[in-house]
Amino acid sequence: MSLGISCFLIDDDVDDQDIFILALAEVDRSIRCEVASDSIDALKRLSNKELRPDYIFLDLNMPRMNGKQCLSQIRKIDFLRDIPVIIYSTSSDQRDRTETAQLGAADYIVKPNTVSALAGILAQFFKVSSKNPVHKDEYP
Repeated sequence: MSLGISCFLIDDDVDDQDIFILALAEVDRSIRCEVASDSIDALKRLSNKELRPDYIFLDLNMPRMNGKQCLSQIRKIDFLRDIPVIIYSTSSDQRDRTETAQLGAADYIVKPNTVSALAGILAQFFKVSSKNPVHKDEYP
């Protein structure tokens, strides 16, 4: 299944970056993924129109600028408003889910423990259009 999807992962943890890339490869090797290790670099690249991904996956707990602050800034950029931002975090706190939804997050994924579990989540996620993401509450 060649989806022609491009993703932008914003996450400061190199291990989590690797797991995400491996999981994407399990779903479909044609999915392209750019990575930024912090929100400030990500915003610079997004603001300069260096890339325009189909999806943005955003960690919450990062130094310099956290994910909620980054999400707020992304939602202020007109040409990025139609791009779904999916929170990708270790936090399962309902307050984080609620606050990020209010800030404009399209969905929320709690980081699973294995590559295969993440691949399963992403496979289900990419089955739907970017305008209508499914919720991952039923996943570990």
